[in-house]
Amino acid sequence: MAIPLSYNIRNLIVRRTTTLMTALGVGLTVAVLLAVLALVQGLSSAFESTGDPLNILIMRKGATAELSSNFTRTMFQDLKFKPGIARDGNDPMASLEMITIINLASVDAPDGMNITLRGLPPVGIKMRQQVKLTQGRWFETGKREIVVGKSIANRFPDARLGAKLKFARGEWEIVGVMDGGRSSVNSEIFADLNQASSDYNRLEVVSSSLIRATDEVAVQALINDLNADQKLNVVAQTEKAYYAAQTVSAAPLQFLGLFISIVMAVGSCFAAMNTMYAAVSRRAKEIGTLRVLGFARSSILTSFFFESILLSLLGGILGCILVLPLNNIETGIGNFVTFSEIAFNFQVTPKIMAIGIAFALFLGALGGYFPARSAAKKEILTALREV
Repeated sequence: MAIPLSYNIRNLIVRRTTTLMTALGVGLTVAVLLAVLALVQGLSSAFESTGDPLNILIMRKGATAELSSNFTRTMFQDLKFKPGIARDGNDPMASLEMITIINLASVDAPDGMNITLRGLPPVGIKMRQQVKLTQGRWFETGKREIVVGKSIANRFPDARLGAKLKFARGEWEIVGVMDGGRSSVNSEIFADLNQASSDYNRLEVVSSSLIRATDEVAVQALINDLNADQKLNVVAQTEKAYYAAQTVSAAPLQFLGLFISIVMAVGSCFAAMNTMYAAVSRRAKEIGTLRVLGFARSSILTSFFFESILLSLLGGILGCILVLPLNNIETGIGNFVTFSEIAFNFQVTPKIMAIGIAFALFLGALGGYFPARSAAKKEILTALREV
């Protein structure tokens, strides 16, 4: 017959100090893992939320990022009238863009962080349908006016609405703040293409082009046409695919976090194992009594193993509680592709919390099996003689 669950719960309550200390050790391990997963999830979400499936990004062949691409106005004139490109009235929905980086002091880095400056025409704003203006207005063409992402406005003291930033050949007035949802647009600054390219002496050679296809069928047809065009010598891909590939920036953090979690997990396993071995030693007479009452070795093994699982479950729940305050906290990290900062929010999702609970249960199972087996193997007389 099985030992009732109330027996294990009572033992955990009686040994509440040991229970809480062991659960805290497991909880801290789980919290570290969840914090890393929440960070990676937030960063991945920022990239995956960027872009429109109908938008196609075009760069010079061989370029891996817009920053390193050299795309000319002549090339733009050759491609913007290709069949399959959507139109806004009589004009094709094609945006010639220039990308560079500027340095700004942030709340996290007083010495400055690299920020993406994107020069683009008004049609480029129309093509980014997820971008909304939350404060002020859009920049006027031909003027040194800029619109900053909401993350930049929040994290960079000098980038408030109405302030002026000095870069290139003069001062640029911040006339608006934009919100791109969870996308990386929140970490960019928009400026007029012609004014920005003039200030940076890049009148002919800029960075890339963004075009909008009429429908999903036209997307692949345009990509195939552009990639096969020997005269243009460009590489075309969907805007979403380009940003999704940048999730590589999260890989080093994920590796470091998992490594730390594994090291802590080993310690938590030994802590759980030590707790359970101590419980077996203190409760030797109880184990002998249980055997006298007719409980089988398998029942004792199951009972002690389940007690370890309960202990680790408590630790997993504690770890989830510890990491919850991180949810939606905004932070930033350097993008290894664009060499500029991208801001994002920690995202503690139900899936991530479920992973944390499962990880805690794994630690409990690993740390509880051997002590449980030791308890089950005790002989009745030997157990009853132990003090």
